[in-house]
Amino acid sequence: MDAVILEEKPAEGIIVINGRDFMINAKGGYDAAASVKDQYKLEDQTVRKCIAFAEELNGQLARFRDHTASDLLALDTLLAEKYDVKIGGKKGNRTYQTYDGLMKVQVQVSDLITFGPELQVAKVLVDECLTEWSADSRPEIQSLVTRAFNTDKEGQVSRSDVFMLLKLEMNDARWTKAMDAIRDAIRVTGSKEYVRFYKRSSVDAEFKAITIDLAKTGA
Repeated sequence: MDAVILEEKPAEGIIVINGRDFMINAKGGYDAAASVKDQYKLEDQTVRKCIAFAEELNGQLARFRDHTASDLLALDTLLAEKYDVKIGGKKGNRTYQTYDGLMKVQVQVSDLITFGPELQVAKVLVDECLTEWSADSRPEIQSLVTRAFNTDKEGQVSRSDVFMLLKLEMNDARWTKAMDAIRDAIRVTGSKEYVRFYKRSSVDAEFKAITIDLAKTGA
């Protein structure tokens, strides 16, 4: 039995078997490269090229994220030592700035929030209120309630609209109970840190963001 000699050309999507070029199809089978249409080969090569650049850039962003976190931690540690403070626990929002005031790095911490089963209790009470007030309630309130309790594709409710409900003051005991239920439903499940970079041409100019989404880098 003759030995099978394999050679891979990942950048081209080609597998060489005993001197013959093959391409793996979507079912895992091997198609002779000569029988694959030119437009499919071109599409394959273009996607592979784009993915290679994307993976390289993703790796650079991940390294940049780690370096940025390390540099800021080192600065925080030095400042803590200067003032004899021990760093620990959850950090809040903070801003770092160059001496000339033309560049700054902002770190913002956002809570990750979900809602417990009390939210459904709140919905029942709010619906009761709207049904009774239907003749007098403002359309914008009805619209806000609808948006607040409607779930998206991931089954999540609109946090911003739910919080908007808490700002409304209604003279009804059921509405008050509903708002208490919403507050009890709020669960802080963690936090996420966002790092943002800004630069301006002079101290009189507006800061312009240097857009880098560090929160979504990495696997």
